[in-house]
Amino acid sequence: MAEKAKKALKLPESGQWPDSVVPIALVGAAVFLVAGFLMAFLYASPVNGAALSEPVLVGDQMVTNVQLLSQKIFYFHMPVALVSFGALAFAGFYSVRFLMTKEQRFDTCTKIAMEIALLFVVLTMITGEMWTRFEWGLWWTWDPRLTTYLILMIIVIAYFILRNAIDDPERRATYGSVIAIIALVDVPICYMVTRVIPSSIHPVVLREGGMTGDMGMTVAVVMIGMIMLGFVLYRMRFRQVRLTQRVEAIKEQLED
Repeated sequence: MAEKAKKALKLPESGQWPDSVVPIALVGAAVFLVAGFLMAFLYASPVNGAALSEPVLVGDQMVTNVQLLSQKIFYFHMPVALVSFGALAFAGFYSVRFLMTKEQRFDTCTKIAMEIALLFVVLTMITGEMWTRFEWGLWWTWDPRLTTYLILMIIVIAYFILRNAIDDPERRATYGSVIAIIALVDVPICYMVTRVIPSSIHPVVLREGGMTGDMGMTVAVVMIGMIMLGFVLYRMRFRQVRLTQRVEAIKEQLED
């Protein structure tokens, strides 16, 4: 009995204090995202001076049009991209913790953070392609940020392919942690590439004069909502995975 009790102490925890914040964060995410959507269409004005003074070659097409409704996609495209970067930052942090301690909990945190990152990376690509199509009249161009972000998405997908290809839990977690860290290394490259290589599709907007006040306010509201949504998805998924691990651990104890 004492031995079983000792083993029970090693069961994965079934819940933590952040779980109590999830309902509030879920409501907050809904409120801020709905408010942000309304602000994007009713409050924020179209980009000032969006009309091009002269035609610009984007891909194989000469662009002369003005950003109108397609510009509204920006208010969601930018926040989901930044949240994807944040999720990858958490994944990289937990990967380093796992490599230092070899604790399964950190591998679980890494895996879930990468799942959230994948979701927001895909949303970033979808909104980006919608913007590119509606605004520039083409689905893809080898723009510096598009290219580096595509590489980032491939790295994130490779993380899950590798995990499914390795059976040994420790090797799977170790190799997965390395890939998560590589993905994190690509984040500042994606973010800074437009400052090194100027782009007509991805101008630098996080600077003085890059956005008007109403644009900045709208982005901030949507950003808060996206952060809350990412937090909710992470905590709900983490709780589900840990409960599953707890059940598996109990089954192993009963079999012993």
